[in-house]
Amino acid sequence: MKRHLLSAADLSRDDAELVLSTAAELRSLADRPIKKLPALRGRTVVNLFFEDSTRTRISFEAAAKRLSADVINFSAKGSSLSKGESLKDTALTLEAMGADAVVVRHGASGAPHRLAHSGWVRSSVVNAGDGTHEHPTQALLDAFTMTRHLGSLDGRRVAIVGDVLHSRVARSNALLLATLGAEVTLVAPPTLLPVGVDSWPVETSYDLDAVIPKADVVMMLRVQRERMNGGFFPTPREYSRRYGLDGRRMATLQDHTIVMHPGPMVRGMEISADVADSDRSVIVEQVTNGVAVRMAVLYLLLGGAQPVGGDE
Repeated sequence: MKRHLLSAADLSRDDAELVLSTAAELRSLADRPIKKLPALRGRTVVNLFFEDSTRTRISFEAAAKRLSADVINFSAKGSSLSKGESLKDTALTLEAMGADAVVVRHGASGAPHRLAHSGWVRSSVVNAGDGTHEHPTQALLDAFTMTRHLGSLDGRRVAIVGDVLHSRVARSNALLLATLGAEVTLVAPPTLLPVGVDSWPVETSYDLDAVIPKADVVMMLRVQRERMNGGFFPTPREYSRRYGLDGRRMATLQDHTIVMHPGPMVRGMEISADVADSDRSVIVEQVTNGVAVRMAVLYLLLGGAQPVGGDE
């Protein structure tokens, strides 16, 4: 793997499969009474979050701690950054602290790339979500979850449904799943598909009912109202009627089809409670898998040379 993980597009098929196979070995740790490995002892991982995301931050923190790394959580809310300190000054501070990896969540698309290529830090940079751009570890944990249920993703059909326009998860998944051989269809109202989506390796559709009976995976996206400032759809009820996954639509799925959601869910909007809590839903499993995948990413980026399974 390269030194940084900034975009799902940076991963070759071999890179992606190495992360997934490493995650599979680390996932077995979750079943052990002692869940720690000494692999990154003495290393420091900084979670640098300019945007709130409790789930992602806790997932990275758990991953680093299970590998015995030291973790520093740096929340930009209420820090010197709100007093005008720049990304550069913050980076130089982290460098002085001896950070080996910096996990960055930022509201501006491209901020992690700036940090990685600026020369300000020598550490590995992991993009934990930048603006409406990308969220590569979410795509990796989604792909890992799919392979646990479906095996190889070659030729598998994945429907990603909803607010694609504001979703970094959709973009990263589209890129990574294409690399792994899946066929991705984005389903959304025309107002919630981004400009330039025709250059992505995907099909697009406005008709949910036509797409999901053929899908092996249905991934629902959260409607990101906080990023919306206009009439993207008439009413929540109308959106739910046309693009929500409810019991009636779930009944049209193939027997093996799984339902996913990156969270947090708006129950009753893009997904009904009975679907979210059904046997088809792997939403809780995605969270568990997220820790294993982020362990794999940190392990591989920080040069875990010895085999994962080996104890001291």
